[in-house]
Amino acid sequence: MEEIGFLGMGIMGKAMAINLLRHGFKVTVWNRTLSRCDELVQHGASVGETPAAVVKKCKYTIAMLSDPAAALSVVFDKDGALEQLCGGKGYIDMSTVDADTSSKISEAITSKGGSFLEGPVSGSKKPAEDGQLVILAAGDKALYDHVLPAFDVLGKKSFFLGQVGNGAKMKLVVNMVMGSMMNAFSEGIVLADKSGLDPHTLLDVLDLGAIANPMFKMKGPAMIKHSYPPAFPLKHQQKDMRLALALGDENAVPMPVAAAANEAFKKARSLGLGDHDFSAVFETVGKGAQSST
Repeated sequence: MEEIGFLGMGIMGKAMAINLLRHGFKVTVWNRTLSRCDELVQHGASVGETPAAVVKKCKYTIAMLSDPAAALSVVFDKDGALEQLCGGKGYIDMSTVDADTSSKISEAITSKGGSFLEGPVSGSKKPAEDGQLVILAAGDKALYDHVLPAFDVLGKKSFFLGQVGNGAKMKLVVNMVMGSMMNAFSEGIVLADKSGLDPHTLLDVLDLGAIANPMFKMKGPAMIKHSYPPAFPLKHQQKDMRLALALGDENAVPMPVAAAANEAFKKARSLGLGDHDFSAVFETVGKGAQSST
């Protein structure tokens, strides 16, 4: 497969780009703070000075950026990707954004003859490192087919969901459910502790029942220790809750559980926990109470 460009060397982007390099892909990377590309160079990557320079060099360019503003900036700003997008070039935005942002980027790229695919992912740092992401793609089907070898390295399963916007919507629904679950999980751990139960035993019981899931198993022990190494930063989870609630407004779907969860994530951000893992929302439940274990 042709050389791949990769824009955004955050927690997810770096892990994904390294995975491509390890599997023999030629990759040219860019990050707003270029020094964050140094580790990738050690793995064999080239560095582009600007998004435009990366797109000019590579037939296919992947972007993994923090939010809609960053996704738009990398495309539309001076020296942005759009300056070099043309016929024969493909742009794959794997950031978690709203459908309107995806559509705006898609329209700009296709108007210049390029092809566009959105491909937000379900999964955080560890699945990204292990190539176990779930890719939620939508847009140009031919481009999807061309980049499937790269998706097969990055993820355990890829879905093609049709028109641009469907990938973004699916990702927001998934993250809305995840954020709501994390809040309920946090309340359960605190309730068990305050009721005189061992929270570790709660984790064992949950893991043997119908609601057993990898998130509880992976996050629970660290949460009990009030440890939140960032796999998925809380500020990004709160952004996704906000975007999901806006999607609910657009479709007249009442979402009281998600709305309450969003308020908890906002409270956690106000406590300075935005750069911690999203499981740090645990700190907002019975704030000040420490686990007895």
